[in-house]
Amino acid sequence: MAMTLITTNTSSDAANSSFTSGIDSTYKLYIFKFIDVNPATDTTDFLFNGSVDSGSNYNVTKTTTYFGAQFAEVGDGSGLGYETSYDLAQSTDYQQLIRDIGNGADESGAGTLWLFNPSNTTYVKHFYATTNGYYGGDYTMNAFVGGYFNTTDNIDAIDFKMSSGNMDAVISMYGVG
Repeated sequence: MAMTLITTNTSSDAANSSFTSGIDSTYKLYIFKFIDVNPATDTTDFLFNGSVDSGSNYNVTKTTTYFGAQFAEVGDGSGLGYETSYDLAQSTDYQQLIRDIGNGADESGAGTLWLFNPSNTTYVKHFYATTNGYYGGDYTMNAFVGGYFNTTDNIDAIDFKMSSGNMDAVISMYGVG
């Protein structure tokens, strides 16, 4: 299956990066690639949420899980763990994708989010993400997020933002099919 670039948002000192068009029944799989996510505020989280009303509200109920593997820059402090504090259980909150990103010139995050069949009106909408971030505490973490939007309505917009402050980021949306 071919990946088709639909649009790219390049954000500079922006509060968020929203995709409010192009998510429709054309494709059953949408992939978002985010590159060089760099927050203005040190040790802040990169988040996302969905909308069923073309971006008027980003508050779709979701259930998720989050785990990660980390390694410190100085060569110690490695670990693999389930991060229950980043799970959501039937919540409308934004979901963390990358946590505690540093705001230094050599600190940023990147990753991919897969959204399955967002226009289907029979089933919930599944998603998963794989990310990597360089954290304010001088370590890297590879994170894995999975879950579903608990709605049979169309997911027709996606929003990305930091938990605090603005960000620089390049985020591209692709359709697969």
